[in-house]
Amino acid sequence: MATYRETYANWQADPEGFWAEAAEALHWDRKWDKVLDDSAAPIYRWFSGAQTNTAYNCLDRQVAAGRGDQAALIYDSPVTGTVRSISYRTLRDDVAQFAGALRAQGVAKGDRVIIYMPMVPETAVAMLACARIGAVHSVVFGGFAANELATRIDDAKPKLIVAASCGLEPGRVVAYKPLLDGAIELARHKPQGCIILQREMERCALIPGRDVDWDAAQEGVAPADCVPVAATDPLYVLYTSGTTGIPKGVVRDNGGHMVALNWSMRNIYGVKPGEVFWAASDVGWVVGHSYIVYGPLLSGNTAILYEGKPVGTPDAGAFWRVIAQHDVVTLFTAPTAFRAIKQQDPEATLIGDYDLGKFRALFLAGERADPDTIQWAERHLKVPVIDHWWQTETGWPIVANPLGIEQLPVKYGSPSVVMPGYRVEVLDEGNHPVPADTIGSIALKLPLPPGCLPTLWENEAGYRSSYLEEHPGYYKTADAGYMDSDGYLYVMARTDDIINVAGHRLSTGGMEEVLAAHPDVAECAVIGVADALKGQLPLGFVVLNAGVTRDIGEIERELVGMIREQIGPVAAFKTAKVVQRLPKTRSGKVLRGTMRKIADGEEWRMPATIDDPVILDEITEALRDAGFAKDAK
Repeated sequence: MATYRETYANWQADPEGFWAEAAEALHWDRKWDKVLDDSAAPIYRWFSGAQTNTAYNCLDRQVAAGRGDQAALIYDSPVTGTVRSISYRTLRDDVAQFAGALRAQGVAKGDRVIIYMPMVPETAVAMLACARIGAVHSVVFGGFAANELATRIDDAKPKLIVAASCGLEPGRVVAYKPLLDGAIELARHKPQGCIILQREMERCALIPGRDVDWDAAQEGVAPADCVPVAATDPLYVLYTSGTTGIPKGVVRDNGGHMVALNWSMRNIYGVKPGEVFWAASDVGWVVGHSYIVYGPLLSGNTAILYEGKPVGTPDAGAFWRVIAQHDVVTLFTAPTAFRAIKQQDPEATLIGDYDLGKFRALFLAGERADPDTIQWAERHLKVPVIDHWWQTETGWPIVANPLGIEQLPVKYGSPSVVMPGYRVEVLDEGNHPVPADTIGSIALKLPLPPGCLPTLWENEAGYRSSYLEEHPGYYKTADAGYMDSDGYLYVMARTDDIINVAGHRLSTGGMEEVLAAHPDVAECAVIGVADALKGQLPLGFVVLNAGVTRDIGEIERELVGMIREQIGPVAAFKTAKVVQRLPKTRSGKVLRGTMRKIADGEEWRMPATIDDPVILDEITEALRDAGFAKDAK
């Protein structure tokens, strides 16, 4: 078995040969003319000339290989008390039938379909049904505000929208249909129709002539066969926030996407066909696309579709219950999920209630994984805990510890090393590589590997300006950090989270590492606020572990002292505020940019993805109490 360094060297020596070999594991209706088409550089295409079908490779190929009776998906919904196993054969048949329903509604190859659904099996069915007939799906996180959904409708111009009557949060039902109706009313583009999944906990009224029931749409229609599409045709569009407030439609192609994901399942995550893999995310985010639906099915795994939370459904042992009940070997989730578990159950006493004997590894991504959280998980789970780093735009990991190739030593604070396919460099403002251990802008040398975005939806100019212009010859990640002499990358912050304190460039992520190490702290965030004398000053917010009864003022003073001791007076860190909660997106990212605007008294908009808007009122009060946000709008 080749080592990581040998594998990376093999890719460097022959990138096209490396990916051509990886592609042989999949089914192609027609092989490629060129592995890498660089004729329009810096716009690149992978496997040009090839024809394939992603849904065929996920389902029909697996049934033909003898996996028909194996579970493809396990739907586990603690909020409804439901557990259901769906075999590869059943899922293939369900997808073919719904693909027939889409076709009966006039959806054809190249048409767009927006999917506005909760974490239910029908969401995966709708995604795969689109792929089966060559339609392009765009999943919008269920419960998104009407105006945000409307902007996506106007950009994608879907022929059809597939939605559910409602979604579920612990203790409440979220009605989707009023949001959908409002979005269609706001949007300039009007879809030809909607297919609505009626959930029994809240059924909705259907608009005659536009809306059709999920079951009724499938009655009397013939199942659809797989339609061959070009490897370079889009599989989906997934919208991510743009700096102008206009969402960016990240395009994912069919060929390169399935090659990269299939390779990553075995080589990065270390899971073998037939094993159970769980990405505790949502299908509305890129993790759900890559590692709930497509990656595991391409690889012949069983995927968990979990409609629940890390805590509160019913308690902080929810994850351990799912792992034990379904024989999960590998879990992938966000660090914030583990911070929530740690906050509720600091000594992890609930782990003792479950048999985690088959569990092998925990992967964390989506935000910086602070060393304290990683070490807490290592201590209590007694398995490798792997931080790794990637983006919506890349679709699969850039930097990781590749368990399927070789488990490398862990360096806390680093997601480890660069994966084959990527060339990562840290650049200064003049576009020059910086020495080891020097903070700069993290960039990926072009071409990007298979699976990464080839462009933005109908916006190549926006793709070039957002990602390619600042560092010519590179893709701009908009993350800042450094690489050490061993090739381990440290992703410290978004580039706008590097703060300048009296001329010193400092990472807020480095300060967060220090604060997170305090024994009473469950999670934290550091922002830079404007200061007339020093340019910017750091300000810390911390959430304490459950059960902490010590004096809050004393804890805040200890935190300030820790920063002074470990980073130094240069940080000018003088204020740490204990708060009940941090404002986050539904995917768990802390809204540091919004917090900074409130602190600086700048105008700000309520983020469409915010988990609970009330939290921002609490943060504003905390900022005012600390002497900031006096004129916040």
